[in-house]
Amino acid sequence: MTTTALPTVPDEYRAAAAARVRHTLGRILGVLARSVAIFVPVFLVATFVTFALRSLSGLSPARIQLGEDATPEAIQRIEAQWGLDRPFLVQYGDWITGVLHGELGTSWVNGADISTLIGLGLGVSLSIATFALLIGVVVGFALGTLAALRPTTLTDRAITGTVTVISVMPPFVVGIVLVAVLAVGLDLLPSAGYVPAEEGIGPWLAHITLPALALSCDVVADVARQLRTGLVAARGENYVTGAVVRGLSPRRIFLGHVLRNGIGPALATLGLKFPALVGASVVTEWIFGLQGFGRFANDSAQAGDVPAVQGVLVVSIVLVVSFNLIVNLVLARVTPAARRGM
Repeated sequence: MTTTALPTVPDEYRAAAAARVRHTLGRILGVLARSVAIFVPVFLVATFVTFALRSLSGLSPARIQLGEDATPEAIQRIEAQWGLDRPFLVQYGDWITGVLHGELGTSWVNGADISTLIGLGLGVSLSIATFALLIGVVVGFALGTLAALRPTTLTDRAITGTVTVISVMPPFVVGIVLVAVLAVGLDLLPSAGYVPAEEGIGPWLAHITLPALALSCDVVADVARQLRTGLVAARGENYVTGAVVRGLSPRRIFLGHVLRNGIGPALATLGLKFPALVGASVVTEWIFGLQGFGRFANDSAQAGDVPAVQGVLVVSIVLVVSFNLIVNLVLARVTPAARRGM
């Protein structure tokens, strides 16, 4: 019985593959290092300003609990219970230490843990924002690509006009129309309420579809416009002409050269879209009867619950920085310009 020797991989190929892996890891670590170097000072400054809001606002838990007729002695007693009679920097040090351990403090209104309250609302808003972003990316990329493949044609003008119209439509107007047509008129989807994903994917998707559609219009418009502009500009570059001269197929030219070089602006646009969807959904949440992150932020601000507002701002900062880090990593992996450090 004879055995056939398996082909061996030459040493130079193994060395080249290892070099590519090291280069990729180096790019990723470089992006992470730059992001951390930016995040740390921004986070410290933003949290310091956020914490200073209480002193600047003049609000006090005593005013919320006792009303405007509270005596100075009662105010002083309650503020001492909350530790507000200590020096400002001492208060900030204790607060930022708690934030770094995931503790955002206690609500002035009901004494509940703010991390727990934000967690409950954030789960609702993250579900809707993620689905809205997914809809916006899929539809926006499809429309932007189609417009870029047929520039200056009727198709291009129709898509450009459509995304311009939907970009100026407020989400609450779109939400009301969707409820009237799809929920009330056709009875296809529920008009209000929320079901966690743990209780069933089908009911969860049914309850987040209408608010996600209402929020996705702006994402669709921005992604489509940025992608169309980037692809049209990339198609006019010399490297695309060179690829055509070399006889590469149109599909390979588009995927390997045009799309990879023109997708950058559209991806960069997504860096701020996701946190904005989470934070700016308060009106949509009112329409669909949802108690999400945006509605919690609005209710806390109106009640003068400063610790809750501070917690909302901290979570918003983390969302913005984290999602931008993800986008930067994707850009570093996908776009050739980012690979060259441009």
